[in-house]
Amino acid sequence: MRGYTFTGIIFTIIGIVTLAYQGATYTTRENVDDNGPVRMSAGNTNTFPLPLLGGAAALQGGILLLIAGGKIIDRRQKVIIKGGRYAG
Repeated sequence: MRGYTFTGIIFTIIGIVTLAYQGATYTTRENVDDNGPVRMSAGNTNTFPLPLLGGAAALQGGILLLIAGGKIIDRRQKVIIKGGRYAG
């Protein structure tokens, strides 16, 4: 079924990206002092961690969905070829 294959591809991509990056870094700016013509600001670097086990689970689930989607398509093609028409 195409739904299994599409979902499997999405999960596989998410799993690979999660395992490759293991976190996203972003910077926030904060005004420390605003005194007349002098302005001071500070930048804070924060990291948003991506869970390792979540990435591994998404990768495994995506691969399993790709395999399952391929087997469903193969079974339907065999039924069509053997019986001459789709029976189910």
